[in-house]
Amino acid sequence: MKIVFMLLLMLSAAFVWGQATPPRVPAVSKAVIAAGHRSKAGKDTVIESDTSKENKEPRYYYVTASANIFVNTKGGAAKRFSPSVEFGKTFGIFDIGLATGRVNSLSSGADTTRFVEFRPTINIFSKGRFAESLCLGGGYIFKAKQGLMTEICNSINFNISEKLAVAVVQGYYFFDGTNNSRSTQFMGFNFTYNLLKNHSVNKQRKKAAIVSDN
Repeated sequence: MKIVFMLLLMLSAAFVWGQATPPRVPAVSKAVIAAGHRSKAGKDTVIESDTSKENKEPRYYYVTASANIFVNTKGGAAKRFSPSVEFGKTFGIFDIGLATGRVNSLSSGADTTRFVEFRPTINIFSKGRFAESLCLGGGYIFKAKQGLMTEICNSINFNISEKLAVAVVQGYYFFDGTNNSRSTQFMGFNFTYNLLKNHSVNKQRKKAAIVSDN
């Protein structure tokens, strides 16, 4: 009887000792678990950095040719036609450009029609290949009686590709001089060529922007 009692006592002690002692994890398993935690943390950091807005905005130079027609001006096509060329740089949704051209194709004595204009433009809405832009410009017509020129316009743009875009434009010019001033409305078309290098990061960003549904 004593022998059975002693055996039971020894088995109970062994069981209690096993429950009190935590299981040992092999060193290799610990290393794998720790590496997994570090990898996950690093991955989250990289994803957040890559998806920041600043890193996704393309920046590049562009050239735009414009062909505008004044719709509330008397006269033939030469008096209504206003061609111009703009060179600038895109910063994501914001463009800064310098344009030069003519307010019409006629000149009257010393009163010229050639102008230079500073044109900041912002894209106020975009969806895939389409975008809507707002422009506020200011410039000067050389040797004109109404030399000060300001502009407000909006356009609907379509990106044919990463490098080519067309736009329908509608807006107003305001001309101011010492003795008089006037305003006129115009409509026209813009043709833009983006100076993007092949296989460049900016071209990839531009492509991602025009094919995105967001």
